[in-house]
Amino acid sequence: MPTHDVLAQLRPTLDRIAAGAADRERTRTLPFEPVVWLRDAGFGALRVPTELGGAGLSLPELVEVVTEVARADSNVAHLWRGHFAVVEHALLGDDPERRRRWASAAVGGVVVGNASSEQGNGGLWDTRTRLTQDEDGRWWLDGIKYYSTGTIFADWVNVGAVLPDGTRAGVLVPVTAPGVRVDDDWDGFGQRLTGSGTTHLDRVPVEARDITPFGSVRPAFLGAYYQLYLLAVLCGIGRAVVDDAVAFVRPRTRTFGRGDAPPPRHDPLVQGVVGRLRAASFAADAATAVAAARLGELLDRGAVATDDDEAAADVAVYQAQVVVCDAVLRATTELFEVGGASSTAVGRGLDRHWRNARTIACHNPVVEKERLLGDHLLNGTPPSATFATRVPDRLPEPASVPALVR
Repeated sequence: MPTHDVLAQLRPTLDRIAAGAADRERTRTLPFEPVVWLRDAGFGALRVPTELGGAGLSLPELVEVVTEVARADSNVAHLWRGHFAVVEHALLGDDPERRRRWASAAVGGVVVGNASSEQGNGGLWDTRTRLTQDEDGRWWLDGIKYYSTGTIFADWVNVGAVLPDGTRAGVLVPVTAPGVRVDDDWDGFGQRLTGSGTTHLDRVPVEARDITPFGSVRPAFLGAYYQLYLLAVLCGIGRAVVDDAVAFVRPRTRTFGRGDAPPPRHDPLVQGVVGRLRAASFAADAATAVAAARLGELLDRGAVATDDDEAAADVAVYQAQVVVCDAVLRATTELFEVGGASSTAVGRGLDRHWRNARTIACHNPVVEKERLLGDHLLNGTPPSATFATRVPDRLPEPASVPALVR
């Protein structure tokens, strides 16, 4: 289905989501209803091939749709990130039963959350969440996850864990399974409605078919994919900034204090600000589109993709990250130059754009991506060379994490 047809079908839903976005932010109302609206509209199956019942969108087409959802509400777009990664992973793998199963689940409206990161450890290389197998061959999952984006809205959650031999794996479990508890305790100042709280896993039963070791699917694309998705969300914020600037300025009559000044919409200074905001959004969109095309080419190559192909996709996405984060963050600040102190009114909610963009930009910090890009150019080091697929045999004890930090 062409992208414009998908967006045309989604437009009433997106308008409905956008209408309540500022109020949800102000009252911290989790967007359960918007998730259902998108689910029922087939949003979660946009990448599923048409022969399996989905919309069959290409990756660049999906990125454009996600950007438009983020334009309506960046929280709602963001919380689907883990879902699309799981579906992509299943579609790309060489297990036909898994491919059919998760394609059917997505088409049927199943929503998947994500629970990868932990607190009190050194990073992914020492993941503490463990899979164990009893004498009867049954698998069990134990651990605590933080940043569980989307899980509180989901039917299943994809958990990063470690097998007994030290191999890292993705583990899919129903959110309603015994031993699973999801807390809405995310305390960041942005993206507060993504359900990015804590997931507790206490001897959760796991089916063997729902365990997928990292590195078992080629090409390795998840690092770039997860980041590209966030870039789409940032681009949506960039577009929303332009929308809100125009909506603020057009009806405004108060000037900058000079009696001879023209109305704001005819003021050259204000026009210049709005023009810069639009240019920043355009630059972010363009960089993200190039990165999406490169990663889409990698996914289309599938198992025949080479290490060089993977590196090229990583480089494209990480270059875009540097450009997009800078452009959107500057725009979310410069937005306030279109008016006086009234632009800071809580009811307008314009501050949410900076808070949300700043929070998203903190995921996989730009300074690290800049270093990876430089190392690749200077020394030929693959950007994902240090991505951890195993953990050491012996791990240090978890650090003590104060409750307020957790």
